[in-house]
Amino acid sequence: MMQTRVLGSTGPAVSALGLGAMGMSGAYGPADRAESVATVHATLDAGVTLFDTGDFYAMGHNELLLAEALRGRNRDSYQLSVKFGMLRGPGGGFGGHDNRPEAVRTFLAYSLTRLGTDHIDIYRPARLDPAVPIEDTVGAIQEMIDAGYVRHLGLSEVDAATIRRAHAVHPVADLQIEYSLLSRAVEAEVLPTLRELGIGLTAYGVLGRGLISGHWSAGRAAGPGNARGLSPRFADGNVAHNLALVEALRRVAGAAGCTVAQLAIAWVAAQGADIVPLVGARTRERLAEALPALRLHLTAEDLAEIERAVPPGAARGDRYPAAFMSGLGVGN
Repeated sequence: MMQTRVLGSTGPAVSALGLGAMGMSGAYGPADRAESVATVHATLDAGVTLFDTGDFYAMGHNELLLAEALRGRNRDSYQLSVKFGMLRGPGGGFGGHDNRPEAVRTFLAYSLTRLGTDHIDIYRPARLDPAVPIEDTVGAIQEMIDAGYVRHLGLSEVDAATIRRAHAVHPVADLQIEYSLLSRAVEAEVLPTLRELGIGLTAYGVLGRGLISGHWSAGRAAGPGNARGLSPRFADGNVAHNLALVEALRRVAGAAGCTVAQLAIAWVAAQGADIVPLVGARTRERLAEALPALRLHLTAEDLAEIERAVPPGAARGDRYPAAFMSGLGVGN
């Protein structure tokens, strides 16, 4: 049976592991559509109920893919988490953010149509729009909640002060933010704020975009269209250092009788029952590896060994390219 966790004090009960679908729409190079659909089906069959997407993932491609994969399934058997507000051009480049109330309603209308559903379970701005007060954005989402088009309010990649301002307008179910052994800035101020306010956390990047999956190797090229090619942590001069951390982690995983990926996922899940890791599996093989992580019990000694293998701040390189770092609520 799949474990469940509740997203905060006001959010839904979801599977203890969620699927982040971004990689199925070309973020890390070409993806096989049939295999992506089969992976979503296998995810559902395994009891996973939480699916995360964004309307800007390949300009709607990801939502359409999920709609195809989820067609015919009981709508009450899964939850859709959708991010909005990132602007993109026809060439795929990013062009800022738009979190104005009128944009919220427009983006939502398009997402509902592409996903083939009458409601979104958790709707969230992908990033803070510096030109729009968060209260205005949240107010627009609250209107959509009152109208029945959205069930819960979420946030993404914002700081503690913004969380408090948003939560004062309408209860926030969860914050989606990068959290892994390589990215722990959330622990200083954001995570305590979430717990004070009764807000859950959905953690993406738990495998560092594959860097700490145990499957990446030094000298491997990211390839055309693969976002890893722009990631400072995969850059020459950084990747060898970061992979040395993975090898230290591999020794701990071997002693625990699991894979590096399973250990990294289990570590995030062990940081609190209010945290739901999102895995970006885009094949059934990677999904099958990730699922047993939920059954892995990490003792205090295991957690100490993991800390020694990958201490906080040990990663080399920012978690995003410089142009994107300024839009994040917390750093690395």
